[in-house]
Amino acid sequence: MALGKLTAKQVEELIEAGRHQPGRHTDGAGLHLHVRDDGSATWVLRFRQHGRQRDMGLGPCDPSGRNGLRLSAAREAAAHARDLIRRGDDPILVRRKQAAAAAQAAHPERTFEAAAKAMIETRRAEWRNAKHAMQWEATLAARAYSAFGSWPVADVDQEAVLRALRPIWTKTPETASRLRGRIEAVLDYARARGWRTGENPARWKGNLAELLPGPRKVAPVENHPALPWRQVPAFMAALALRRGGAALALRFAILTAARTGEVRGATWREIDLDARIWTISGRRMKGGKVHRVPLSAAAMVLLGEVRPLTAGPGSLIFLGAKVARPLSDMSLSMLTRGMCLDGLAEGAAPRWRDGEGRPVVPHGFRSSFKEWSLANAWPDHLSERALAHVDKDRVRAAYARGDLIEERRPMMDAWASWCCSGPTPNRDERLPASIDRVAPGFAET
Repeated sequence: MALGKLTAKQVEELIEAGRHQPGRHTDGAGLHLHVRDDGSATWVLRFRQHGRQRDMGLGPCDPSGRNGLRLSAAREAAAHARDLIRRGDDPILVRRKQAAAAAQAAHPERTFEAAAKAMIETRRAEWRNAKHAMQWEATLAARAYSAFGSWPVADVDQEAVLRALRPIWTKTPETASRLRGRIEAVLDYARARGWRTGENPARWKGNLAELLPGPRKVAPVENHPALPWRQVPAFMAALALRRGGAALALRFAILTAARTGEVRGATWREIDLDARIWTISGRRMKGGKVHRVPLSAAAMVLLGEVRPLTAGPGSLIFLGAKVARPLSDMSLSMLTRGMCLDGLAEGAAPRWRDGEGRPVVPHGFRSSFKEWSLANAWPDHLSERALAHVDKDRVRAAYARGDLIEERRPMMDAWASWCCSGPTPNRDERLPASIDRVAPGFAET
C-alpha cells in the first residue's frame, strides 16, 4: 500500500521542463517536494522536535535517480530521519557529524579546529609574546572546538556560532566577545585559503549584532580596582617592608606608572643610567610603539638596590624564582593580594581597597597615577603619554609624534616624591630586598 500521496508520474510532471509547478507538494508524513521558480527541485522533510518546527533537506530530486533522489529513495531517507527523531536524536546534527567525519578523513586540514591551529601558527610571529597564542588556543578549545571543532570549516554556519556564544554571552560578555572575534578570524583565514565561501557567520556588524545584545550593554566594562591616590604613600611605605623580586618590581612599576608586563620583562640594556631614561621597545609595548620613561631619583635609587643582585648588562632587572627567568605574571598580583587580605577575618574589608571596597590590583596603580596627575593640574596629554595610551584620534596622533620626555620628567619626579612621602620604614624592621643570587663584578652598561 502506497504511503504517500505522490506518484512517480506526478513527480515527473511537477518538474517537467517548461511546465514545472513551483511550490511545495506534499507526499505525506512531512515529506515535501519543493519546486523552485527556476525549475530545480529538492526533497524536504518537515518535522517538529523539542517544540520547534524544522526543515531538513534530503537532496535534489531526479526521477531517473542519476543526479538526485527519485521518489522511493526520498521516502527511504525520510523514514530513516523519522527513526532518528523517535530515538530522540537530531537527524540534521547526525548527518552533519557523519559529513564531518567523512570530510575529516578526506581533508583533515580543513576542519575548524585544524584551520584554527593553522591560523594561530601563521599569526604567532606577529604577537609580542607567547601568551597571546595560548589565550587564543584556550578560548577556542573551551567553547568552539567542542561545538564544531570537528566540522568541515566550510559547514560552520550562523546557528553553530550562536550555539557556542549564547551560553556565555550574558554571563561573561568579555570572554564571549573575544570568542566571537576569534571564531570570525578563523573563518576569514579559511576563506582566504579557499576552504569556504560566502559571508562570515561570526561577523558582528549587520549580522550577529541583530541577534545578540551588545557586549557593553549586557554588562559594563569593569575597571581594575585602584587605590585612591592619597593612600599611595602609605601603601608604598608598607611595600618597602616586603622583600623579594616581586616587591621591587611592583615599587618600580608604581614609580614609573608602567604596566607590570613591561617591568617584568625589563633588561639592563633598556636603561640609560646617565640620561636616566628607560627605553622599552615597541615589541614589548601594548600599543606596539617604542616608549621612553624618564626615571625619577626614587626609581634610580631602586635600580641601585637591584643592580648588585643581577647577572650582567644583558640580564633581566627583576629576576623570578628560576635563574634567568622573569617574574611570573601572577607574582605581583599575589603580592598585592596578600598585602590586602592576609591575616584578615573572612568578610573583613581589605586593607588596601578602591572606592567600592574591592582589593586593589597592580594595574590599578596606573589609575592612581592618573587621578593624582589630574588632581595636581598636570596637563592631560602628559599623563596620557606617561601611561603610553594610544590616541584614538588618528589625525591628532599623526601630528603628535614627539614623546615629550623632558616635559614629562618634572611630572614623574613629582609623582615619585608623592609616592615616597609616607612614613619612612624603620631600617631595623625593614626586610632585605634580596634574591638568593648575588653576581659580583656587575659591568657598566
